[in-house]
Amino acid sequence: MASGPKLDGAGLAKMATLDEATAAVQRLHAIVERMAIAVRSQQNTAQFGAQIRRSGAPLVGLLKGQFGMISDQVSGLLLIATRGGGDQAKLRSLREAVAQIRTQLEISVAKTKEKHAVEEDDATN
Repeated sequence: MASGPKLDGAGLAKMATLDEATAAVQRLHAIVERMAIAVRSQQNTAQFGAQIRRSGAPLVGLLKGQFGMISDQVSGLLLIATRGGGDQAKLRSLREAVAQIRTQLEISVAKTKEKHAVEEDDATN
């Protein structure tokens, strides 16, 4: 972020939120991929739903204020994690949800940089 454009205060706050959210989504992705390994080896996957809920619930709260649409997508992922059904279908839906959330976070980072960029004054440095 140091080589990117300078941002105003609101932009910096949004970028901090997005950075924290990106780290949380990476944790969710890791849990989903561990679930995939368990499904492939035909092990019990019950504990992964609880892990996803524990990791995803704070992310919903983090994103709700500034990025409500992404927060809703995370809520959808939590619903997928808690529903019944076959493990293969659940895993496919979880992977798709993680990919959508990642994409939306990347778009939000680009929009935040574009919207909150501040011109640098060489005279003030």
